[in-house]
Amino acid sequence: MYTEIIKDKIDNLKQGGQYREFVTINRINGQYPLARLNGQKDEKPVVVWCSNDYLGMSQHDEVTKAMHEAIRMFGAGSGGSRNIGGTHYHYAALEASLAEWHGKEAALVFPTGYGSNDATLQCLLRLFPNCIVFSDELNHASIINGIRSCKVERKIFKHNNVEHLEELLAAQPLDRAKVIVFESVYSMDGDIAPIKEIADLAHKYNAITFLDEVHATGMYGPRGAGIASELGIADRIDIIQGTMAKAIGVIGGYIASSALLIDAIRSFASGFIFTTSLPPAVVAACHASVEHLKSSDKERIALHEKTNMLRNSLSQAHIPIMKSSETHILPVLVGEAKKCKAAAKRLLEEHYIYIQPINSPTVPIGTERFRINVTPNHTQKQILHLTNALVEVFHYFDIPFAPSKRLTLV
Repeated sequence: MYTEIIKDKIDNLKQGGQYREFVTINRINGQYPLARLNGQKDEKPVVVWCSNDYLGMSQHDEVTKAMHEAIRMFGAGSGGSRNIGGTHYHYAALEASLAEWHGKEAALVFPTGYGSNDATLQCLLRLFPNCIVFSDELNHASIINGIRSCKVERKIFKHNNVEHLEELLAAQPLDRAKVIVFESVYSMDGDIAPIKEIADLAHKYNAITFLDEVHATGMYGPRGAGIASELGIADRIDIIQGTMAKAIGVIGGYIASSALLIDAIRSFASGFIFTTSLPPAVVAACHASVEHLKSSDKERIALHEKTNMLRNSLSQAHIPIMKSSETHILPVLVGEAKKCKAAAKRLLEEHYIYIQPINSPTVPIGTERFRINVTPNHTQKQILHLTNALVEVFHYFDIPFAPSKRLTLV
């Protein structure tokens, strides 16, 4: 009985084009964004166009050097949780650096970005009696899971809709504990939240703000501290959450906030307390990357220049970039799950281009897409190659092109 139930669910995924298949991508050190499939040294490399290693920092000399040195000094693992042997000295340096980056009193590092959202929200929402949470409808799965794991009242507001959010906030007593959870850059649409307006509402209705900046840190704002920093309002956000698995190029998540709130999460969040800490090599590499990005604009400037170059190239070829995109994330609309998977397969096998298809439930049915992002390491030749390959694949599968009247930048 149990086997049949599970098999039916897997079969339904496959029939709907939603079944996830892993592609073995072996990135070539020193040659990012090039990678090889299945570890075959003599195979023609593919070009990766969908990595979250936005700035190529995973292969930066300062980062890899810090990692090698930490392995030499401390070995591979951390030895335990933060409370039981797992707090090595690199942690103090990294957490102080992250707090300073965001203009906060303190920071706390988690093994993953998913975990920092999940564990912090579960803890935070349980700290306040009769708490109610307001969450953007397009928030990440880690946020959704953290909220759902608590027996608190929750209200979902329409995506980036401050009028709807205010309507929901105004219906609650002013003295009721409220938490507003949202992201700065949304990873599947590439749009930016109205952070200032949400901060204004939080002040007006006595709410705490929790801002996920994972797709913005490293790439926006002074020293790469994110969109809130770019707007000059990071001090008005109560909790900033980030990851070290994207622009920073390694792995790990964190929150930055007041010393008191960080101490509360450190003391009460079971998802933090009862998990093994990151190894010294990982924390050292994260610290090296953050410190570099604080002082170097080179990678950020190159990213935005290449993004504009790619956006223009795709637009001129009538490749349909979704109008929501206003960042480095360029979602290209395909609109049908099976075609999206088939098109990705053809791009890989015929054009040596790796782009992962994004299907339901990650995005709504009918909005299946390629989530494309360039890096400072991509060349103009590779941008042209991608554009031409997409044109061929769109023709091959009869995927609709963008009408010429929509060719203005989005």
